[in-house]
Amino acid sequence: MKVRHERERTNTDRDGTPVLITEAAPSYDEEHAARKRKYMIMMGMRFPCLILAGFFYQTWWLALALVVLSVPLPWIAVLVANDRPPRKAEPVNRYQRERTAIEDGSHRVVDSQADE
Repeated sequence: MKVRHERERTNTDRDGTPVLITEAAPSYDEEHAARKRKYMIMMGMRFPCLILAGFFYQTWWLALALVVLSVPLPWIAVLVANDRPPRKAEPVNRYQRERTAIEDGSHRVVDSQADE
């Protein structure tokens, strides 16, 4: 039985299954769907808060707390929905060329002086 290293694998060795990359970020569509879901949940909480405030109008402090809770919910929902996860901090890959040394050989110098 011959054991092959990962470097020796070719594309023909694969059976067509995708490679799992655990460090990969979610796709834009998945991220957008998750943000829309958060927005809908937060906005869905606003209407029940206002309805419950109407039911508890005799308990003024509870009704007031529910109304105060429901007022900033749209603003918070928009902020949460528009927030994307931060980018990964990756080192910048910059091209570094090799430094060339100054030639230390002697060169022919052509000097000219004007004849007067």
